[in-house]
Amino acid sequence: MRPRPWRSGGLPRGSAARRRVAARGFTYLGVLFLVALTAAGLAALGKAWSTASQRERERELQFRGEAIAAAITSYQKATPKAPPELPRSLDDLLEDRRGVVIRRHLRQRYADPFTGEPDWELVTQDADKTRFGAVRSRSTHPLLREMAPDGAALRKASDWLFVAQPADGSAAATASLPGASAPASAPP
Repeated sequence: MRPRPWRSGGLPRGSAARRRVAARGFTYLGVLFLVALTAAGLAALGKAWSTASQRERERELQFRGEAIAAAITSYQKATPKAPPELPRSLDDLLEDRRGVVIRRHLRQRYADPFTGEPDWELVTQDADKTRFGAVRSRSTHPLLREMAPDGAALRKASDWLFVAQPADGSAAATASLPGASAPASAPP
C-alpha cells in the first residue's frame, strides 16, 4: 500500500516519526492554550492595576482639595481686620503677607492628580469675583466614586468642589454650592 501524501507527510502508520509529528501538534495546541490563559490573566491584572491607580488618584484629589480648602479657612481666620478676606490666588495661601509676620497656610502648591499640574479652578463665592473660597479640578476624567463625603453626586473630577468653611464657623456658604465638599477636619 502506497502512503497518502496528505497525511502526516506520507509517513507509514505506527512509525516513530509519525508519532513525533502527532505529538508536536498536541504540544503546539498546549502552548497556544497557555498563551491564551496568560493573556487573559494579564488583561485582568491590568484592569485591577488601572482601578487601583484610579482610586489612588481620587484619594489624592480628596486630600489635596481638602488641604487647599483648610488653607482658605486658615487664611480667612488670620485676617487682621474685621471682615474676613478670601484669597485672590493660591500664592496668597503659600505666603500670606498681610501681617507683620509671613504666614504659610498651604505647605506647597499641590498639583491636581488628574491633570498633573497645579491648575485648580478657583471658584468665587461672593460678589467680589477676584477672590475665591473653593477649588475644583479642571479634569473631566470620570470618577469611580459616585458620592462625595458630604453626599453630593459625582460623575467626573470637576464635579467635586472643595469649599472652605466660613471664618465664623457657619456652614451656610458650603450648603449654597452644588457638589460642595467641606474639609474633613472642619467642625460640623
